Amino acid sequence: MPPLTPPPDRYPRKPKLKAPPGAIDAHIHLFGPASKWPFHPGSKYVSEDVLPEHAMALQNALGLAASIVISGGGYGTDYRHLAHVLRAFPDRFRGVALLPPQTSSDEIAMLDRLGVRGARFVSPAHGAHLPQLDTSRALVERVVAAGWHIQFYPHRTDLPEFKDRLLSLGADIVLDHFAHIPAEGGVDQPAFRCLLNMLDSGRIWVKLSGPMRCTMEEPPYSSVTPLARTLVRHAPDRLLWGSDWPHVNMIGRTMPNDGDLLDLLLEWAPDESARKKILVDNPAKLYRLAQ
Repeated sequence: MPPLTPPPDRYPRKPKLKAPPGAIDAHIHLFGPASKWPFHPGSKYVSEDVLPEHAMALQNALGLAASIVISGGGYGTDYRHLAHVLRAFPDRFRGVALLPPQTSSDEIAMLDRLGVRGARFVSPAHGAHLPQLDTSRALVERVVAAGWHIQFYPHRTDLPEFKDRLLSLGADIVLDHFAHIPAEGGVDQPAFRCLLNMLDSGRIWVKLSGPMRCTMEEPPYSSVTPLARTLVRHAPDRLLWGSDWPHVNMIGRTMPNDGDLLDLLLEWAPDESARKKILVDNPAKLYRLAQ
């Protein structure tokens, strides 16, 4: 049995940052009820129920309009839970799915109608039970043909290994969690320079999310700040913010408070107009949200 991931902080502090109308959390996960939606046997964790109602309460506490539900590794490539959430709460969520390789164009069209806007793939280092670019070529082609973006989760410094493959796909590419680049390597490490170069293509998006995935530091993850500020200066039109709530796999670590995570944007993006792009304009464009 994989370990039970600790629950998120149930008392998010009221952020100092007043989110602009239409602000979006571009990266959350949902799980449960476990009696109906069991975890995949290959999952690295299990979680107590983290339900849409809990996520909407967090939206309200942080002043957000909606969230993007990202299929987590907990359910493998079973997208039924995500589809269920989107059917039930179409005004508060959109989605990005982990899909099995045999997913048809008709299934993709059905998920698009529900609000799914992209398919997620990972570096092999994140788990063999999750979709990977090189073993899902036909699926990638169907996803791109549907007009979806490709969401990709690199592993530490391996982004350069995927650069050419990602840029060849002819679709928007969204990189999770600062492209998972180790913060301690700073802005001059090869993987981060590669990321900046990829941003210059105009088709790469980066999530300013999950700083705890880039460092083992305690909050507020100060080593991530130089990466964030450099990205904001370099390409504010192609950045998104996400909480990564409920912060799975934080065993033995300090659980961040989500109000504090939102307030990191005050340091990462001091300019109010840049924050509006990151929180409102950019996700509205990428996820096809009405403004």
